[in-house]
Amino acid sequence: MDSLTAGATGKKTLSQKLLDGIERVGNKVPHPVLMFLYLIIIVVVLSHILYLLGVSVTEEIAVPVTDQPSGEYYLDSTEPGMVLPPEPYDIDFEIVEQTIAIRSLLSIEGLRFIFTSFVGNFAGFSVVAVILVAMVGVGVAEESGLMGALIRKTVKVTPRSAITFIIVFVGVLSSVATDAGYLILIPLGAVAFLSLERHPLAGVAAAFGGVSAIFAVNLLIAPLDGMLTEITNEAIRLAGGTPITIVANYYFAAASTIILSVVAAVITDRIIEPRLGKYQAAEETAVVETEDETAVATESRGLRYALYAFLGFLALILLLTLPPGAPLRDPETGAIIGNTPFMDSLIFIITLFFLLAGIGYGIGAKTLQSSADVIKGVTKTYAGLAGLLFMLLMISQFIAFFNFSNMPQVAAVWMADTLEKANIGALPLLIGFILVIMILNIII
Repeated sequence: MDSLTAGATGKKTLSQKLLDGIERVGNKVPHPVLMFLYLIIIVVVLSHILYLLGVSVTEEIAVPVTDQPSGEYYLDSTEPGMVLPPEPYDIDFEIVEQTIAIRSLLSIEGLRFIFTSFVGNFAGFSVVAVILVAMVGVGVAEESGLMGALIRKTVKVTPRSAITFIIVFVGVLSSVATDAGYLILIPLGAVAFLSLERHPLAGVAAAFGGVSAIFAVNLLIAPLDGMLTEITNEAIRLAGGTPITIVANYYFAAASTIILSVVAAVITDRIIEPRLGKYQAAEETAVVETEDETAVATESRGLRYALYAFLGFLALILLLTLPPGAPLRDPETGAIIGNTPFMDSLIFIITLFFLLAGIGYGIGAKTLQSSADVIKGVTKTYAGLAGLLFMLLMISQFIAFFNFSNMPQVAAVWMADTLEKANIGALPLLIGFILVIMILNIII
């Protein structure tokens, strides 16, 4: 029974009931800002309850033991001289017990922290700076029309047999911009399918799947990677670990981009489009492929200028990275990958790539007439970030309050002891963690 028949008879299949249930739950989920506000309230109340209950944990930690400077008095003076330990000297460690107790956010100390740290929590939240810097180049590239031109050109040169995969794949890549995928690729997907005498709604579904459903992975380093890296590093610092770089997740993201694009394309071709049935276009709505030669030539010239800007800046980066002693190499080891100036500069480098390519396209296609148009692209993008910045404000407070309460450290020690006693393997734990994230993604 297809979906139309099911709808006409009033009976729904199991899959339709499942999707309806997910939709109902999703519609009841509050705005993300409110969700973090509720979490902050929960943390404040829970910290006080646990504080009143005297919750604490004791852990063993290794602390360095060094020779301390000793005082040496002389007969002719009451002032001691300092006898320092010899250098270099070996550092020994000793195991000591440390008790971590829950701190209440409703105590005098906690209330003082809430009121005095609110601005500082947000100012020190590095995610905000990463987003603002990363979106400078993307905003100019989108305002100039570069992102839309790249999407149209890619879809146009795609062979018929690969059109579904390419539309999904381009939708995934379009996540580096803000709305380019939604505004350009989704209607373009419908037109591309219609030109091949396929159902346009299948093209819409393929484009939307790539733009929205496979949003968090990419072959390119996107602004989202910078934001997620900084949020992850905030969590790592709570556990005293070593921060990660923006490319720490790249191999997984790149592989996921290809695999998920293939999966979405197969689902579109084998499940979604057959359920839609054969599309019968009315005669008056038949697609007539007409292109403005002037517009095509202008767009091609813009893409050519963008390529020149991209290659020119790429040559500059190579010059600053590859030669021995180059500024972006590690000054001591000469390494390029790792904790190096090059890796620390990736966000800025990527921003400049988008910025210069966008300006190049704007000059070639004459969509950017002056520096005011460039600034307009940046400010327009920043205006669209207002909701995200408000959410990041709440996230920064949640992380700061949560950290102040000592609940992360207490929970980490308790969970480590529990897992050690339960003897759960790493693989089941990882699978369980993935399942929890999947459920959260569906709901949120």
